[in-house]
Amino acid sequence: MNDRTCIVTRRAMAPEDLIRFVAGPDGSVVPDLKGNLPGRGCWVTADRSHIDKAVAKNLFARALRAPVSVPKDLGATVDNLLARSALGALGLARKAGAVALGSAKVETAVRSGRAAAVLHAIEASPDGIRKIAAARRATVHLGGPDIPAYKLFSEADLSLALGGTNVIHAALLERDAGMAALKRMVALDRYRGGSPDDRLTVAAHAAEDTE
Repeated sequence: MNDRTCIVTRRAMAPEDLIRFVAGPDGSVVPDLKGNLPGRGCWVTADRSHIDKAVAKNLFARALRAPVSVPKDLGATVDNLLARSALGALGLARKAGAVALGSAKVETAVRSGRAAAVLHAIEASPDGIRKIAAARRATVHLGGPDIPAYKLFSEADLSLALGGTNVIHAALLERDAGMAALKRMVALDRYRGGSPDDRLTVAAHAAEDTE
């Protein structure tokens, strides 16, 4: 697809870096994450801050050329949709055998280079994060991949999506289903203004320095 222009920044960007919005049948602004809903659409940079700006500045009516109503919680709605999409992809990855569960299996997947990404529950302890972060650094030191880590979901959300109990650590494996789930993790993390493991790595190093 050709580049699209963000209605907030007026910058032309690739469609995968934006979120499309359309006017729904009731005249309200609707997020079109798949980019295939009918009707005139407009595009916003794919992070929460830009969508909140578009809402605050009432940019949708002009872009859609229609008297639309904009839900004040549009940013939260998009977050929820992205999270549901990511959790659904996690479930499909589990069914395809593309997920490793538990700190021991995650560490093994990391050290073998089979992991595409690591997932930590929000409740994960600094000690558990530190051990897996050490395995990730060791893998890079030995010439392996730099495996990103994300902290996006609660233990309850991960457990439900992955069909386990008390899921605190998981790894997406480098298979088709695992990579599809990773793509959605990246989108959600970007939307929330984060970046792979920056904060987690800092915390893990700080914990090591205090030992």
